[in-house]
Amino acid sequence: MYSPYDFNQSIAHRAEYVEERLKSGMPVVAIAYDEGVLLLTLKKTQRKVFEIYDQLMYCALGNQADVEAVRLASIDFCHAEGFSRSPDDVSIQRLVGFTLSPPLKRAFGDPMTSPNVLRAIFAEIGKKPETDQFFVLNYDGEFSTHGGFAVAGGTDGAEDAMTELLKGFSSTPDLSNAIARAKDAIRAGLSYRKGSDDEDDDDRSNDSADPLAEALEKANFEAAILERNTPRESKFRLLKAEELG
Repeated sequence: MYSPYDFNQSIAHRAEYVEERLKSGMPVVAIAYDEGVLLLTLKKTQRKVFEIYDQLMYCALGNQADVEAVRLASIDFCHAEGFSRSPDDVSIQRLVGFTLSPPLKRAFGDPMTSPNVLRAIFAEIGKKPETDQFFVLNYDGEFSTHGGFAVAGGTDGAEDAMTELLKGFSSTPDLSNAIARAKDAIRAGLSYRKGSDDEDDDDRSNDSADPLAEALEKANFEAAILERNTPRESKFRLLKAEELG
């Protein structure tokens, strides 16, 4: 007989498995700036920042197959919703809260299926920075809403370090300052991870090394924006290397 205790143990083991897989994931930062919304992360090979719909974009860390599956499901829903209703009815709330969260929750609670290894940020641009919205979606279907900025990291500690840094800024930045803040937040997340990895390491000779510089030896920045007042039909644009510095 499958008891409630067995179910709780199964959930705990699945969460432990996913969290262990996410530990090495590169942090993701989303920031609202005066003329739009920024998503910035680090990538090694596969692209990670995507347009979902006219005013929505997405980035995630985790298994590439799970990241891609959520991306495709998001695009399918948004375009079907925009066609059957209207583009104005396509919202981040409906996408994350009603379309993506329930199946992720069911998959995580089903011991006969593999859990999704994923932590994602969805960004929706508004008419002004105060109305920009960010949703952070977790592998178990739980999600949280944020204004101003949002972060996703491999561990809670890394996310806390990134959040504490970004909470220190009160003004709405321009794009260049938003990029600088996002880089500093990623550095804070990587620093926390490096400190955790070195807890049992007796060799402290490289403790002063910049973890972001070390990460950039094997990875590159990837960033995209949703532009608030662009004359282009699409608000989404990937940033070029020279814009990132």
